[in-house]
Amino acid sequence: PKIESDPNLQVLTQPGLNVGYLAMNMGKDTPGFQAPFADVRVRQAINYAINKKDIVEHLYKGTAEVAKNPLPPTLWGYNDTVQDYEYNPDKAKELLKEAGYPNGFKTNLWAMPVSRPYMFDPIKIATAIQEDLRNVGIDAPIVTYDWGTYLDKTEAGEHAMCLLGWTMDYADPDNIIYVLLDQDAATVGSAGNVAFYRNSQIHEINMEAQQTSDFNKRVELYEQAQVLIHNDAPWVTLAHSKQIIVFNKNVSGFVLYPTGDYRFENTAIAAP
Repeated sequence: PKIESDPNLQVLTQPGLNVGYLAMNMGKDTPGFQAPFADVRVRQAINYAINKKDIVEHLYKGTAEVAKNPLPPTLWGYNDTVQDYEYNPDKAKELLKEAGYPNGFKTNLWAMPVSRPYMFDPIKIATAIQEDLRNVGIDAPIVTYDWGTYLDKTEAGEHAMCLLGWTMDYADPDNIIYVLLDQDAATVGSAGNVAFYRNSQIHEINMEAQQTSDFNKRVELYEQAQVLIHNDAPWVTLAHSKQIIVFNKNVSGFVLYPTGDYRFENTAIAAP
């Protein structure tokens, strides 16, 4: 509010092509794998256990919207018919009991040490998630490392759960569904897919979508993929952050691209 009321400043806010998420390690060939995460009921329980609306409201402070899909809602191919997991701790406990964990279990929750465009305060967000999980019987101590080590270790699958996110390189669903959620990206040691989620149907969809030039067919394929991903629940999709830039009132023509790039070709600064 102070910035917005300053007559010398202007604020540019627009949706970003990004997603912040909690990945659950499903890779049985990884050092960090824990048996509960092989069960879809456990992964769905964790989705029900986390109060995403509260996290977005209080920790993103109005600078994001709750995510229900890996794809941001401003991107073509977004499937708005997917019904998000509601915040329902009782349902979470019920699913954990069905999966054989009536008293929960102990695991770990990795949190990034740095602010990123898709997650401004990862440690605070991890603390909120930790509390939500504790409420359904899951004990998840928070683990963090310096940023380079964190990336190396999550790519190697040393975590059980980890916070991460992505700002898209280009405005195509392939840049998330393939880059972050395909079995091709789940190589231990160099994984972009840190959930180590390996669904052959997702792979087939990605291959077909990469090979066809029929736009409507690609939309249909990615809509199918989002349903499969929702049901398999390798992630808790947390938030899509808005891009917010503050600059002087005498600047005109500045363009902020959805990918986060700054373009100054048509930018001008008026004389004071």
